[in-house]
Amino acid sequence: MRKVTDIQTLAQGVQSGDRRALARAITLVESGRADHRADALSLLDTLGTARSAMRIGLSGTPGVGKSTFIESFGLMLTAAGKRVAVLAVDPSSARSGGSILGDKTRMEHLARDPNAFIRPSPSQTQLGGVARRSREAVALCEAAGFDIVLIETVGVGQSETVVGHMADLFVLLLAPAGGDELQGVKRGIMEMADLILVNKADGGLKEQALRTCADYAGALRLLRKRPQDPAEFPKARPVSALETEGLADAWADMQSLAAWRREQGVWEATRRAQASYWFAEDVKNGVLDHLQADPNIAAQIATAEAAVKAGALTPSAAAAQVLAMWKGA
Repeated sequence: MRKVTDIQTLAQGVQSGDRRALARAITLVESGRADHRADALSLLDTLGTARSAMRIGLSGTPGVGKSTFIESFGLMLTAAGKRVAVLAVDPSSARSGGSILGDKTRMEHLARDPNAFIRPSPSQTQLGGVARRSREAVALCEAAGFDIVLIETVGVGQSETVVGHMADLFVLLLAPAGGDELQGVKRGIMEMADLILVNKADGGLKEQALRTCADYAGALRLLRKRPQDPAEFPKARPVSALETEGLADAWADMQSLAAWRREQGVWEATRRAQASYWFAEDVKNGVLDHLQADPNIAAQIATAEAAVKAGALTPSAAAAQVLAMWKGA
């Protein structure tokens, strides 16, 4: 990426809703270069936080039809006059660091919608199902005037709960399945979900989808209810992204829960807690980056790693040595 010299011009482009400017801005915040990072922080500071969107985290098991759901759901929202941004975090290649999948190519109709913006980003081996700078990409989409930001995670599992620290609502998309598959969904992500949508409730799978939905509804009743939410949440609902059935009801549920949380003061309290979480994460990442950038400490890390591989040191003892050197630097 070429050097961004005029942050003010880029900020104006983002605020005017220019999708090319938004794409450039997201590329900037995702860059690992030190000069780009300084520009990214300047850009985010210039844009501020005056605009806000509904942030919806979305996760789902492989093959559940996440892309089909996002496209159908997104088109429904844009038809209702909403501007929708989709941040689709793809698994990264261990060799190149690039995205293995291409969600944008699987949402052809939504990608052409003038009221939608789709941005695939590589996870770059980042745990949590989201890219390291996904939170800042969300802020950029908000500054660009999007009403709803959908954050699609890499997959479904214990680590995908990190998206809960940047989303206002969390939707878990699942396929029709039996009892064994129900056991395969991690309890942590089940407890975090505000709405479970059982997709593919159409054709020959419709009856099975309805039974699966009832199974999940029963499982949700066994989980601890969140006191800040209405009694009927979290809930499970069948949908068909292919036939666009149940999407309007799912959106109504999301709006209802969002309105409740705003009225109860939970919405803003959650966002404040999320800001605190990401502050701590940025400090941790900054310390790690500093360790890796210092040549003396980098050499000590390499020596300690070699000792661990040779069995001369335990991983904990080697880490303690490196940290002791850093503290004494």
